[in-house]
Amino acid sequence: MEIFLKKLLVLLGVAFAPAPVFASTFAEDPEVATFIAEMQEKHGFEKEWLATSFSRLRPNETVLRAIKPAAVPELQRSWERYRSRFLNERRIAAGVRFWQEHEATLKRASAIYGIPEEIIVAIIGVETEYGKNMGRFSVMQALSTLAFRYPPRAPFFRAELEQFLLLARDNGFDPLAVKGSYAGAIGIPQFMPSSQQRYAVDFDANGRIDLTRSNVDAIGSVASFLAQHGWETGASIAVPASIEGDPAPLVMLGIKPEKPLAELLASGVRAEGNPAAAAAIIDLVTPDQVTEYWAGFQNFYVITRYNRSSFYAMSVFQLAEAIREQKQSL
Repeated sequence: MEIFLKKLLVLLGVAFAPAPVFASTFAEDPEVATFIAEMQEKHGFEKEWLATSFSRLRPNETVLRAIKPAAVPELQRSWERYRSRFLNERRIAAGVRFWQEHEATLKRASAIYGIPEEIIVAIIGVETEYGKNMGRFSVMQALSTLAFRYPPRAPFFRAELEQFLLLARDNGFDPLAVKGSYAGAIGIPQFMPSSQQRYAVDFDANGRIDLTRSNVDAIGSVASFLAQHGWETGASIAVPASIEGDPAPLVMLGIKPEKPLAELLASGVRAEGNPAAAAAIIDLVTPDQVTEYWAGFQNFYVITRYNRSSFYAMSVFQLAEAIREQKQSL
């Protein structure tokens, strides 16, 4: 019966991909052996220690399923659905409490880096709900799985695995003990290892950076990340927009602000803001509903450097506004 069904599906045009055959552990993989040799040569890692560490890890199928794009992407793109995950009373109330508990730290981070306190709070809220959900995956296993079993982005994740092992060695922690997201993001602000190396700061001045247990370090590091990506202190983030005519050509320009708002206004855009400020048209699509348009400025684009999604950046912006308003009303 099984053979008959397979033949029938082939006739119907359904192709069968052979199931991937994985080595029982990463230590048995030739590519891992090459990576170990490179780590020894470039950074002086002990070959035996790395081999032993990889021998304790196997590819994680759940990670591979999570990282792959949806089979039908258009069904996934819904601003209304995405927004509801983050803009809700629970997360807003928790954001107000987080702000109240860390008010002095947030004020100091804002003064040093020029980032609004509510934006820092909102990013931490969107990322991990203020440290509540930091991920349950072994970071080394997740990064190894993506580095050696996910060809579309293997170079990126091998670089992140390299930085993660350096991070573990420099900070004296066991890389096999660290938990994070399925993509290898770590801690309260969910930094990738390379971001932690470049942007994280010891904001509590205790001699080490701890993004997993120190809210102070997390706050300072988020602010540092945004500042180093070009945040413009005191400038607008985004404003609602309407468009006369076909919006597609403006949307196709992308989310990086390249044209002065004045030029967009001359093209049929209606939005309030500094005419000289560079802006981009952001489309927030929900199936079967009228598309919502915004003009996004440099600071909106900076938020997308944290997560390259206009939905993400708008959720951060709107959550920040909601938290600030609720805090002010108390």
